[in-house]
Amino acid sequence: MVPRASWKGALRIGKLTCPVALFAAVSTSERIALHLINRETGNRVHRHYVDSETGDDVDRDVQVKGYETKNGDIVLLDPEEVAAAVPDSDKMLAVSAFVRCEEIDDVYLDRPYYLSPADPAAEEAFALIRAGLDQQKVAALAQTVLFRRVRTLLIRAYGDILIATTLNFDDEVRSSQDAFKDIPDHHMPQEMLDLAAHIIDTRKGHFDPSAFEDRYEAALAALVEAKLKGRKPAPPPRPAEGKIINLMDALRESAGAARPPAGKKTRSRSGHTPGRKAG
Repeated sequence: MVPRASWKGALRIGKLTCPVALFAAVSTSERIALHLINRETGNRVHRHYVDSETGDDVDRDVQVKGYETKNGDIVLLDPEEVAAAVPDSDKMLAVSAFVRCEEIDDVYLDRPYYLSPADPAAEEAFALIRAGLDQQKVAALAQTVLFRRVRTLLIRAYGDILIATTLNFDDEVRSSQDAFKDIPDHHMPQEMLDLAAHIIDTRKGHFDPSAFEDRYEAALAALVEAKLKGRKPAPPPRPAEGKIINLMDALRESAGAARPPAGKKTRSRSGHTPGRKAG
């Protein structure tokens, strides 16, 4: 099935304009969807809205958006007012700057899209832009309106295509100090560092996304299949309970388990390498 473009417009760099399309690089459509069901009738349950104070049903024609202030006041917003506040989509992905790829902080990355030429006439300009970004090892910063919101996108070369990733705004990213302010600095003894280095070295491999399984999704699929066939679902496996030992003993035990048998060399398992690799 040919994917449908999430957005179509033009990528503009100075006087150069290239018609492009965005395709979602990540999809959750294959996940198992569970619905609310009336156990007595087997029918799906539909949502309806009630007044939080009176408990009465609220008809759609009297439902409006509202903002609650810190002191509890409600500011009502008519649909026309909300629509007027949404920025117009000019279908233009205008590049404002180029940044070195190593400057990009991963915490700002949001959702990836494949960026492709929108028609055959745009393929030459698209190839020029992709090659330029790849050769200079830079990414382009651009803004446009996506799904009724102004979004900043980071555009990078990715093999023979481009990846455009929406970015979180600065006020959306929390400071790491909030999570680590109560954690003191620890001076690690060299023996611990050497043991940790040995454990890491013996477990080196390659990133293989196909090796990671969504265990919840798999268990849910097995549960549904068992119920369909009238079987009793198998209980999920329980993780082994480990004994509590101190950090040094844990490192020594882990290093011993990681040490290969005498005369036998370890070999890292080679993972799957995508056909298109990030540039």
